[in-house]
Amino acid sequence: MARSLPPLDHVLTLSDNVGIIQHAVESVPNRSTGYCTDDVARALIVMFKRLQHTARDPDALRLASIYLAFMFDAQLPDGRFHNFMGYDRTWLDEVGTQDSCGRAMWALGYGARHAPRASWRRVCAVMLDRAIPTTGWLEHPRAQAYAMLGLAHALHYESSPLRADALRTLANELAAGYERERTDDWEWFEPMMTYDNARLPEAMLRAGDALDDVRLIEIARVTLAFLERTVFENGIFVPIGNDGWYRRGGPRARFAQQPLEAAAMVDVELAAFDAFGNPAHRAAAETAAAWYDGKNLLAVAMAHAGGCYDGLEADGPNHNMGAESTLAYLAAAHAQE
Repeated sequence: MARSLPPLDHVLTLSDNVGIIQHAVESVPNRSTGYCTDDVARALIVMFKRLQHTARDPDALRLASIYLAFMFDAQLPDGRFHNFMGYDRTWLDEVGTQDSCGRAMWALGYGARHAPRASWRRVCAVMLDRAIPTTGWLEHPRAQAYAMLGLAHALHYESSPLRADALRTLANELAAGYERERTDDWEWFEPMMTYDNARLPEAMLRAGDALDDVRLIEIARVTLAFLERTVFENGIFVPIGNDGWYRRGGPRARFAQQPLEAAAMVDVELAAFDAFGNPAHRAAAETAAAWYDGKNLLAVAMAHAGGCYDGLEADGPNHNMGAESTLAYLAAAHAQE
């Protein structure tokens, strides 16, 4: 997408020589919230995306090195990952959430394919392969989808039966969820739409491409079409809000909209445009990206000076600008077919 690259000012404000602070009070980092692998994985992907646009960006190179070192330290001997680290650099958990472990695999697979330095690509690939035996532990659809995204990217870097088998197993589990839950008026993987929804069809689409599996691609096509019918209204992106989500047969939440939804929608639409060649997917990606610029239900700009507000409530934006929100905005702005 032809979007100018935003500055890294707010990411630099949130980051130090350990990682990226989770939360902020308005634009001021809240150090008491420490760091998490979830956000560092997001940040690593954003830096690798930025370096595809501008390979010598010194800030992006420095931050990518810091974030990759955090990921290396986070990985446990069994291949899974810590998630929460205090500001004093002490790990606060024995093992991270399923989502954080899946997202770590996504970042590492993306890095194995796209990191600008061969040494970084090798480190990412080794860490990813070390995590693959743990994928059977991932039971939640989003955690599975995140790991699938990493494995699909890594297979483009280097063919590997280990990665292909793990990707196929995860894809089959996600497909089974779709077959179990689908009805004539509900083409989805679960009985409820919650957060980061577009990552599910994106994972199926990228897995289908990597494995040359038309069944997975068709599930991606159908579920993406259902998602589009749900979240686009009169040319505006209206993601499912986390104030109640959207349960099959019930009302859908329209506020407490999260910035990560727009970034996920941009990515799946661009992947669909690449797969199917339909310009409507590219237009949908532009509409989702415009959510940050004020093309939303309240016509409020969510992005400012390289940062992003934490959510869109019924009475206006949440003015805090934490890592997840800012990184979602930057990921969308750096997206490309």
